[in-house]
Amino acid sequence: MKKCLNNQIFSIISEVLKEEGVKGFVIGGYVRDCLLNRKSSDIDIVVAGSGIDLAKRTAKKLGKSTRVNYFESFGTAMLKWHGMEIEFVGARKESYRRNSRKPIVENGSLEDDQLRRDFTINALAISLNEENYGEIVDPFGGIEHLAQRKIITPTNPDQTFSDDPLRMIRAIRFSTQLNFQIDPVTFAAIRKNKERMEILSMERIAVELNKIILTPIPSVGFKLLEESGLLPYILPELAAMKGVDVVKGHGHKDNFYHTLEVLDNMAQKSDSLWLRWAALLHDIAKPATKKYYPDQGWTFHGHEFLGAKMIPRIFKRLKLPLDHKMKYVAKLVKLHLRPIVLAQEEVTDSAIRRLLFDAGDDIDDLMMLCEADITSKNEVRKHRFLQNFQLVREKLKEIEEKDRIRNFQPPVSGEEIMKILDLPPSREVGIIKNAIKDAILDGQINNEYQEAYDFMLEKAAELNLKPQNP
Repeated sequence: MKKCLNNQIFSIISEVLKEEGVKGFVIGGYVRDCLLNRKSSDIDIVVAGSGIDLAKRTAKKLGKSTRVNYFESFGTAMLKWHGMEIEFVGARKESYRRNSRKPIVENGSLEDDQLRRDFTINALAISLNEENYGEIVDPFGGIEHLAQRKIITPTNPDQTFSDDPLRMIRAIRFSTQLNFQIDPVTFAAIRKNKERMEILSMERIAVELNKIILTPIPSVGFKLLEESGLLPYILPELAAMKGVDVVKGHGHKDNFYHTLEVLDNMAQKSDSLWLRWAALLHDIAKPATKKYYPDQGWTFHGHEFLGAKMIPRIFKRLKLPLDHKMKYVAKLVKLHLRPIVLAQEEVTDSAIRRLLFDAGDDIDDLMMLCEADITSKNEVRKHRFLQNFQLVREKLKEIEEKDRIRNFQPPVSGEEIMKILDLPPSREVGIIKNAIKDAILDGQINNEYQEAYDFMLEKAAELNLKPQNP
């Protein structure tokens, strides 16, 4: 295990432990990741004493420039050193009340501290003490479970998940991240305790959900969330997408599994969290817009518009950002059918200009989302769509270079219209300004000041308005 301790920070902490006469260990995720040959810059140190005192002593050895952040109420301290975050905590034992996941904390031994860990693979510790430096402490078979690629709780999983139901989502997150299997008894306990999700804060849920979304194959996690019964407590809108309705022998595709395919496709294209969120939510309004017509079959008319309106509510509930990130996701959901329609029809310059105008700087991300949305099992059809999308991309580039439409503002501003026509802010100003914009987007005039100015005068004449300074 000494290979996990080849960083200088561990020998320094070991020196401090010897000087102070206390026992200390590196524990948890760092040990797990080291044994799995995964990189980790987060180090947790547990000490049979005060974690804050150990952090202070360690910082003093590291030099005056090393700052320590203290969290007195939690008995923890954290310092940063050479790109690593090292957290110090005193060994403790925990007990829980039924209506809260916040534990009652008492001082404890290393064994107590390992016992409170969520999974056996996260309860592994390595000694930093002189007499057995580098020796692993594994009371629950964590090394064996690493080899078996299993997620198992150190104690009764019913009690583990009832005490802190966030551990249920963490089990699924670790399974997705590490490509591990959740032990059947452990998974059965997740199903049994799913109602305990109600005591969790959405902020903590969102942290785990984002980590699942950022994995290489996020569909694994969402399938487990659905199978375990946790998904309705997190994203009921996504859970509602599962299943196929059949009328007179006609069924639609299962939009839940289609969405997960799109999410996986996007994960291969981009590591952007918010672009992946757009992939996850792009069809979120399909259950609400689903209708069957004998002459058309199943339709989901307007699901992109309703879906965009649902995004703020979903983000607010999950305590996700309500700023430009939320607006970005809503925008992509609203526009995700536009390039698909263009790929099916003859591409006109006017349609391309309008798409560029509406998508702005997010046009490339929108095109990625649309390409990820192609989940047809018919390879000929899939190839045709991708070829058509390539034509759309080429047309976008051509129009952008020629007309400079992306994020453009009409060459004649509303203030200038008011000044030239001696108008107050009014409906007429809006009509003229929009007419100029539409004329440019439709290719009637070029995106140039003089042509826009002349068009403004023509439109003003139609409205019986005359310029004050012709």
